[in-house]
Formats: sequence, C-alpha cells, structure tokens
Amino acid sequence: MLLRRRASIAALVGLVSLQAPLAGAADADIAEGARVFQAQCAGCHAIEPGAHRAGPSLYRVLGRRAGSAAGFDYSPALRQAEIVWTPESLDAFLEDPQDVAPGTRMVFWGLEAAERQQVIRFLEHAAE
Repeated sequence: MLLRRRASIAALVGLVSLQAPLAGAADADIAEGARVFQAQCAGCHAIEPGAHRAGPSLYRVLGRRAGSAAGFDYSPALRQAEIVWTPESLDAFLEDPQDVAPGTRMVFWGLEAAERQQVIRFLEHAAE
C-alpha cells in the first residue's frame, strides 16, 4: 500500500513538473504574440472593446462573424463574407487577407506561420 502511494505521488510530481515548462512555453508564446501584435497590428487595431482605429477592434474576435463588430465601417468584402473567426480562419486571413476575402480593405502583407500562431494565442487570452 505504501509503495503504491509513493508511486502515485511520484507520478503526480512527474506530471506537474512536465506541465510547468509547457505553461511557461505557452506564456512565452502569448508574450511573443503581444510583441508581434504591437509591432504589426496595433497601428490599425485595438484590443479594447469598441476601440476602432483604421481596422476594427479585435476584442473577442475569435468566435465572431467577420464584418460584424458594431460601429466599424467594413468593406463589402468582409460584410458579405461568411467567415466566423476561428484560429484556423484567422490564421489563413493573417497569411493572405486578399486570398481569404478578396476586396478587403485590410492592407497587409501577411505574417509568418509562427507569428500568426502567437498573435492568435495572444488574441485568445487578451479578452479573458
């Protein structure tokens, strides 16, 4: 019984020690996403609710239908797009906005894959 309890405790400690670096890596990814957002996105987009700039606020963008943030004047391309922003659809849009929504007013040359993922993770956590 004591041996089994020690084995269970050892297994639990092992799992916890494995999760700590993963959490640290996720935090670092989010921090890097914040840096990329500031450098590449913040000139046109805010993450505060209703704070529109040249582009719409990205507050709680994930799960939202494209072209639907209240108070922003979207291009017809995004107003008529049948896109719901998921990590996958946002990834494709950040890679090549014109390919996903031809005629969008978003002037952007795209981000590399790792940066796209970091920005998406940042946006997921920014609204919490």
